[in-house]
Amino acid sequence: MGVTGQVESVCFEPVGMVISGRQEPRDDGWDQVESVVLLDEERFTPEALLGLSEFSHLEIIFCLHRVRPEKIHLGARRPRNNPAWPRVGIFAQRAKNRPNPIGATVCRLRAVEGLRLRLQGLDAVVGSPVLDIKPWFREYGPRGQVRQPAWVQELMQGYWTQAK
Repeated sequence: MGVTGQVESVCFEPVGMVISGRQEPRDDGWDQVESVVLLDEERFTPEALLGLSEFSHLEIIFCLHRVRPEKIHLGARRPRNNPAWPRVGIFAQRAKNRPNPIGATVCRLRAVEGLRLRLQGLDAVVGSPVLDIKPWFREYGPRGQVRQPAWVQELMQGYWTQAK
């Protein structure tokens, strides 16, 4: 925050882009999606990915670039507009229509090929700008018991697998 209490804006330059995988955003069935992220060839060499193949999973930070500004939520809403679920604030859910449409997903690393990462289970679509790539360390997972409301488990039932 600035001296006046105003939050200063932040600007990022993508490190790469999703170049293959799912074409259209959908709510469910992401686990079997195979994607390729290509690093920016003008900024990086394969050396930037040296050692990454030692990891089974990566955390990919990306822009949800297809969210239209008029769809952004700043307050509370029902997740997926489901009347059975409670109204919760936008920061109490992982909806794509966020104030800053940024996605963060831990997915499987299948291969590192030059500046290309072959991934499985990345819930980003073709054309999504990638802001950062981080190896997943077990130690960054939750410490202690995890708590969440029941509606989250219902919402996530088909997110990674096809809904039954």
